Amino acid sequence: MSIVVFVLLRFSYIYYWTGRPFGQSSTRCSLKTLIVLGSGGHTAEMLNLLVVLDMDKFGPRIYVAAETDNMSLEKAGVFENKLMADREKNYSKNSEHPKFMKIYRSREVGQSYVTSIGTTLIAAAHALWIIFKVQPQVVICNVPSTCFPLCLCAYFLKFVGLRWCSIFYVESIARVRRLSLSGMLVYKLHLADQFFVQWPQLYKEYPSAKYVGRLM
Repeated sequence: MSIVVFVLLRFSYIYYWTGRPFGQSSTRCSLKTLIVLGSGGHTAEMLNLLVVLDMDKFGPRIYVAAETDNMSLEKAGVFENKLMADREKNYSKNSEHPKFMKIYRSREVGQSYVTSIGTTLIAAAHALWIIFKVQPQVVICNVPSTCFPLCLCAYFLKFVGLRWCSIFYVESIARVRRLSLSGMLVYKLHLADQFFVQWPQLYKEYPSAKYVGRLM
């Protein structure tokens, strides 16, 4: 079902250029893409998703991971190196090199919800700085808590008309019946332009999402 995600992302690409705010140029042929990585299995899921994307359309790519995550950006670097090693098939010779950034984590595993309020505010300020610095046109993310402040800031700038950005959220395959905390916040606040789930049980519970089947 990965092809379904690919088609939906391509649809958003067309929508972006036909529905963008007035005054923006239509000559750009690629979309600056911010990719939010989790850790462990979440990063593996994200890289599995990226395989089906047209890398000439979604680039340059900027990968973001939590400050305490020491592996995800390294895996993303390996992934990009493989793309560059096969330029004729997957990677345009004129493509800009990917960038890698870190962000403060909103909530550590096991951290109480009360103390996470303060860390989330700090992460939100850092996220706003990243969004202003990167100015992405597409944000792709899944479960990690680091994605929520980035989605929130990207949505806010779009809402006030300062920056147009399409947001895609893919819920983890590990979430069968209930959304993750990040997913719930993104879903309830309607931050994502497209919200994907991988299990029919989730789709029945959250009908505004799009069921795409298992991606792994």
